[in-house]
Amino acid sequence: MVATIDREELKGKIEHRDKFILAEILPPFQYEAAHLPGAVNVPPGQLRELAPKLLPDKNAEIVVYCGSFT
Repeated sequence: MVATIDREELKGKIEHRDKFILAEILPPFQYEAAHLPGAVNVPPGQLRELAPKLLPDKNAEIVVYCGSFT
């Protein structure tokens, strides 16, 4: 099941230290400049290649955050 959460829900999950994986879909230079606490970087266009290594637990709750590239 795929669900959508808003920024406030994500903020709450981070503040409450909920158990989940936060994957930020950003180019490496943007991720390095600023990323959310605990986030894993998955550059655009490399999800299929990197997901098995970066997101190995298929039962984990994964929140995907896509920022603006501008």
